[in-house]
Amino acid sequence: MLRRGQRMGKYRIRKRLAQGGFADVYRAHDTVEGVDVALKIPLRSHVDPRMLDAFRHEARLVTRLEHPNILPLKNADEIDGRFVIAYPLGEGALADRLGRWLPLVQVLAYGEQLLSALAHAHEHRLIHCDIKPENMILFGEGTRIRLADFGIAKVAASTITASASGTIGYMAPEQALGRPSARSDVFSAGLVIYRMATGVLPQWPFDWPPPGYDRLTRYGPEFCEVLQRALQVDARRRYRDAGQMLSAYRSAQRKLLRRRNTKPKEETPRKEGHSDWRAVRLRQLRRQLGQRLQLSHECLSCQQPVDERMQACPWCGTDALVPVGESTFPQQCPRCERGVKLDWSYCAWCYGPKIGPQSSRRYTDRRYALGCTSCGGKLIPFSRYCPWCRVRVRHRWALGKKGRACTRCDQPVLPEFWAYCPWCGDGLIR
Repeated sequence: MLRRGQRMGKYRIRKRLAQGGFADVYRAHDTVEGVDVALKIPLRSHVDPRMLDAFRHEARLVTRLEHPNILPLKNADEIDGRFVIAYPLGEGALADRLGRWLPLVQVLAYGEQLLSALAHAHEHRLIHCDIKPENMILFGEGTRIRLADFGIAKVAASTITASASGTIGYMAPEQALGRPSARSDVFSAGLVIYRMATGVLPQWPFDWPPPGYDRLTRYGPEFCEVLQRALQVDARRRYRDAGQMLSAYRSAQRKLLRRRNTKPKEETPRKEGHSDWRAVRLRQLRRQLGQRLQLSHECLSCQQPVDERMQACPWCGTDALVPVGESTFPQQCPRCERGVKLDWSYCAWCYGPKIGPQSSRRYTDRRYALGCTSCGGKLIPFSRYCPWCRVRVRHRWALGKKGRACTRCDQPVLPEFWAYCPWCGDGLIR
């Protein structure tokens, strides 16, 4: 075990983050770049030519995969006689979140991101072989996951023979017999999504419906059918790869969101002469906000009004917010599903890949408020990133005279109305 403060080349060890059967993961400071990273270092007891080849194999595989939901490689080198792989440092793993209830919208987002990453790997004929919550690293204040640990990944071929590597709890039956395939990753992903949605991890013999199924039904019949097919014991009856499962998953997700968006609200009976205090408070909020925010969308979890630019619900605290409603923008970001303009090169709300421009024309917009300090491009209030150059926007926006700064992100909040900051999700003290 490495000591705190120990140097390995340009890295200074801070602490050990995780201990595995073949390697430890440390938090370390890169003294050249001035940032903290995650270092994966093989155990001395396992340093042999075969194990070093496996680590080099992982480094080569990851460099082939450029995807926003796959953990990228920062550096790989032999330092002081030990092979070291450096990765960006995340905010923990999905496994750390599974001890508490996950909002429906967050489960949907994490599941889609996992399948998107897997689909990309399968397109490159790579089978991960160890899908589990511990290998799903959180970034962006918990809004994004990145799939990690391709250490035992296999290159797909017409016939695959491999050892039964992987984590037993999430392993497909045929993989336990040494015959992994892309369908094995589909099975493991289905188990992860099922556990996120219900809090229960199905066990052998994987009879359907598994324990906790009653909690899954709130996601709708289409979603249940997707997971039922993914969790078939007979691999031939599953989706052939993550790409096919992702297509079915997105279709089920759209139907769920559409159904929830069109569901009529139940009228709350009240005595004549008694006003609905919630409606009164909402009218007060709208008057105070004026045109600064448009509460024309709805939180999927609590059905309260939100602005599509918000990152979290100010009423129930749901992070990874996916606002439901008609966008005021002409198209949507494929990553975060928020509205974007046709002439933007990047999404202003998430740090996603390049999306445009879809038009050579520069459009005016009365919402533009100031220019980017880096490129001078116009910004819409509450933009997180410049849509022209993708630089992080550091400006503190305003919500009128009564707005107060969030103690975490310094953006304006209205604690007399909201329980959570809509920009970072932090709880507010009233």
